[in-house]
Amino acid sequence: MKTHIVGEIMTTEVVQARRQTPFKELVRLLDRHRISGLPVVDHDDKVVGVVSGTDLVRGQAARARAGLDSRFRPSRLRRLTRKAAAGGRGTTAGEVMTAPAVTVHPEQGVPDAARVMERHGVERLPVVDEEDRLIGIVTRRDLLRVFLRTDEDIRRQVDGDVLAAALGLPADAVGVSVRDGVVTLAGCVEHRSDIPTAIRSTWRAEGVVGVVNRLTYRVDDVQPSPPAPHAATRPQS
Repeated sequence: MKTHIVGEIMTTEVVQARRQTPFKELVRLLDRHRISGLPVVDHDDKVVGVVSGTDLVRGQAARARAGLDSRFRPSRLRRLTRKAAAGGRGTTAGEVMTAPAVTVHPEQGVPDAARVMERHGVERLPVVDEEDRLIGIVTRRDLLRVFLRTDEDIRRQVDGDVLAAALGLPADAVGVSVRDGVVTLAGCVEHRSDIPTAIRSTWRAEGVVGVVNRLTYRVDDVQPSPPAPHAATRPQS
């Protein structure tokens, strides 16, 4: 079954900072590129942390008595730039970044990246190679573009990849219907063990948000066979 990987959707031209990047420059980078966060790398391009608008506000509030409104949004970066010139001159990316950074590898599946993003409550994931060097970045918006598939696209994938390719079922054996990402499987398969396989494979299709099982089977190959009767033996004299 075709599953998109992170390397196919990531952005390779990444806005980044160094540990020593000044506070004011961080704000300018976020504002200029209209982004809400960026990775911080060391001299070897290895990711050491991530800086977000929230990190900048938290760092500025700790250094300036006046502080900043905790309801800061990326659209207010220009106001923050003016304040940074007065109070954030000595702050650097290394001081305000969140570390260690949560990262992914380019060969990881998009569903896996989505789960990592959700588990850690982040909006972006730096993509690193086997030596933890930065090679790209993937955002929540990038992932959503993959999951926003039409019901017909999902139906064709399940019908072709799951039922025909994975299970070898004829085209008319199982009916596949999709509504708002919820897939309904209805029909009769040969073996009972085919049913959980079909359900698991359907869940792995991108864009699927639910699976309704209405499958039946002809042969129950799950129940263990009854034990064979022991052969009678003649007692020895």
